Order: sequence, then C-alpha cells, then structure tokens
Amino acid sequence: MKDKTDILIIGGGVTGCFAARELSRYDLDITLVEKEPSLCTGTTKANTALIHAGFNADPDKLKGRLNMRGNQLYHERIQHELDVPIEWLGALVVAKEEEKLPKLEELLEKGQENGVPDLEIVKGDDIYDLEPHLADDAIAALHAPTAGIVNPFELTVALANNAAMNGADVYLEAGVEDIEDKGETKLVKTAKGDIEADIVINAAGLYADKIANMVGIDKFEITPRRGEYYLYDKQADIDVQTTVFPVPTKITKGIVVTPTDEGNVLIGPNAEVIESVENKSTTREGLDEVLNGAQKTIPELSKRNVIREFAGLRPAITETGDFLIEASDEVPGFINVAGIQSPGLASAPAIAEKVVGIVEEEIGGLKEDPDFDPNYEGPPKFRHMSHEEQAKLVEEDENYGQIICRCESVTKGEILEAIREPVGARTVNDIKRRVRPGSGRCQGGFCEPKVVNILSEELGIPENEVVLESEESKLLRERTKEPLLNEEEVSDNE
Repeated sequence: MKDKTDILIIGGGVTGCFAARELSRYDLDITLVEKEPSLCTGTTKANTALIHAGFNADPDKLKGRLNMRGNQLYHERIQHELDVPIEWLGALVVAKEEEKLPKLEELLEKGQENGVPDLEIVKGDDIYDLEPHLADDAIAALHAPTAGIVNPFELTVALANNAAMNGADVYLEAGVEDIEDKGETKLVKTAKGDIEADIVINAAGLYADKIANMVGIDKFEITPRRGEYYLYDKQADIDVQTTVFPVPTKITKGIVVTPTDEGNVLIGPNAEVIESVENKSTTREGLDEVLNGAQKTIPELSKRNVIREFAGLRPAITETGDFLIEASDEVPGFINVAGIQSPGLASAPAIAEKVVGIVEEEIGGLKEDPDFDPNYEGPPKFRHMSHEEQAKLVEEDENYGQIICRCESVTKGEILEAIREPVGARTVNDIKRRVRPGSGRCQGGFCEPKVVNILSEELGIPENEVVLESEESKLLRERTKEPLLNEEEVSDNE
C-alpha cells in the first residue's frame, strides 16, 4: 500500500465506488479501501436492485431530493457509460381497496412535486395491460415508467474498475483499524498498512458510525434493519413484467415483487430492526411475512421454484431517517456519507455528485483530468450472444468454448476475465456476483468445484486456500485419496 493520498474513501459498496469513480474525473490521487476480499459484500450485496422513480421520496429530506437526481443521472449518463444491465421496466403501486385511493393521489402529487415525469393513475383493464399477473381485485395503480432495475454487483464492480482505469487505487482486505487526526491530514491505519490522507470519506455503510467514532465524531448511530428475500428460478412460470408495490404505509413501502436483470423474480424485503451488523440470517417468520405480502399483489407466487432465500441489512440512522452527507464541523477533512438506506442505490450517482461538491469546497477547487475516460466495458456475456457471435468468440479464445456453469451458460473465459480485471475477483462468491456461476437452479452444485479450481490456478494458491467470501469461509480442508501420512510415518505405524 502507498503511504500518501489526496482522498481516501472507506468502503467498497456502491456508494464508495461511485464516489471513487466520480472523483477520478479530477486531478487527484484517489484511494479506496475495503475490509473484505471482495467489493459489495455489505448492503449493496443484498437489496432489491431498484432505481426508484422518486414518487415516494420526501422532497423535504435529502434522500428524497437525491433519489430524483440519481434516477435522472442513470438515464442521462450511467446507462451509456458503464456496461451494466439497466432495464426501465417501470413500477406500479397497486390499490385493492377504495380507501387506499387517496394515498395513490398523494403519491402522484408528491411525485409531480419531485419532478418525476409521466406519472399517472391507471384503472380497469389498463392495469392488467401493464401487469397481467396482478391480483384480479386491483382497482387502481400508480404507474411510474421511469423506474428501473439494475444489477448492483456489476454496477459496483464497473465503477471500481473504471475508477482504477482512471488512476484510482483500490485495496481489498484493508479494513480500517484506527484513524489518527493530525490536523491537516489523517493517518489511517489499515490491515494493509498506514496511509496518510488529506481528506477521508467515510462510506463504510453499516460500520460508518464506528469509523466516525475513530476521529471523535459521535453525532449519529447506525441501526441495522434486516430485510429478507426469496429469489425464484428463472424457469419458473412467473413472468412478472414490472416492479410491483402495494400502497405504502408510514412505516414501509411494503413487500415488493420485481423481475431481476437476468429474468428471475425477487420478492421482499420485510423490515426488522436488529442489534448486530453481522446478523444476516433468515427467519421462518420473516420469510412467511415476505411471501404473504407478495401474494397480495401477485397471488400465484408460492414456495415452489424458490432457489434462494437471503437477508440484507440497511444502515439506518433512526433519529433522522435520512441520509447524512456532510463535511464534519468537528474534524476538518473528514466527510461522512452515512445512513444510505433505500433509496440509496437509486440515489448513488447523485450522492457521488454531492460528495464531489463537498470535496471541491474543502480543497478550494478541482481541476478536471483531461485523460479521464468514463466508459467501461465488462466481460462478454456468452449466454446473451447469438450463435454466430459465440462461435466467433470461441474462435478468438478457446476458453469461451468451455461451459463452467450449465444453469447460466457461463464460460471459463468470462470467469478468467473477472479475475483479471483491474479490481479482479478473488473469491467464489465474488465470481458468482460478477458473472453468475452458481446463480442458477443448482446453486453451484455442478460448477462451484470448477470455479475453485480456476481461482486456484489464476491466483497461484492451493485449492484449500480459496475462500467462499472471507478468510473464515475456506471451502476445502485437504485433498481426498491422498495419504495424510508420509512414508516414514506409515512405516512407523505398521
């Protein structure tokens, strides 16, 4: 690790990586540190992957204003610059009772106040033209065509790789252990070594309050909220065409039913305040709540064809219920980007834009880098190519002719590309999130050993050193069918 940087960003989720990428537009030395061996292992890893339109965003709150701006930036720039899947499927907020209609009108007015384009309330057969699988007792729905879905893993990796291509340094397994305030600079002590920074940006998600405490800031506390999900096999007979919400309450947006970018159906989340930022377990009660809630809008959903259940944590600041994005008055050169819960993914480009503005104020001006390239192209997606395109790719690189994951048609070539990227994959789950081996019906039963073998060969480590997610999750202990004793030990025991 280098010993000095202009800007140090703590946290390798979508917020930190967006900030790194946007700051790499300027003549600055940018460094990002992440405590895990992979990017996006926290809140970014387990969310509903929605680019909210902004109709339910409170315009009096920062997250409401940034939601709308973020959606706009995805439309205007991000989808054209980064090679990541974004689909503008739109969203429906469905009312089944007459007493819920005033709430739809309220959402319509709020959305129009926020500047959300093309909002309308639809009724009768028009609802089912938009979503044929809706419950047959739906009487009205708010339609927001500018809502979308995005692959949050590919987005975060693309941001980090694009930042690295533009000169930023990204260090994994570099958890922050302490920060020493030296006045004009901060000495950040990490698991990879010490680094001195002019400005520190705290984008540590669930750990943002702990990082702030290191420099004596105790003005906020992160309260983890757990949300549980079901993911369906893409071969299931459920073809949801748009993102479906129930009418929200004061407490929650309700259980969402949405397609994913790869054609699966995802339902969830519920919301439960918990104590531990490490508790990502699922519960029978929580999953039942998710399914029962989803069935109110899409009745044909069941536990059949579920291939995965999981939970994610949102880093809420309970006192305000809002984002906290500001330069500290107490500690010059320290910027908090905390409390980034829903609609954090939708707001992320606008959050980065705001962070750039704060950095500019702190430094007293920014100079653009004339060599900055905003474009990033990820590994080829073999499964989405025509037969002619596949044949040409295999002719160029025979690794694309070797299928590693049958369920998702993922090739060895795609896995090698993911490992060899500027911020390359280092774990089995990182490979899964980036290029999808193990994401299909068998959930890695066929392909996981092959992925372990490829990682072992590419990283130059024994197979029993390859990890699922972190150092504590090694998959293998030793090779079978090999003697555990050497010849001398065998002789002594005969």
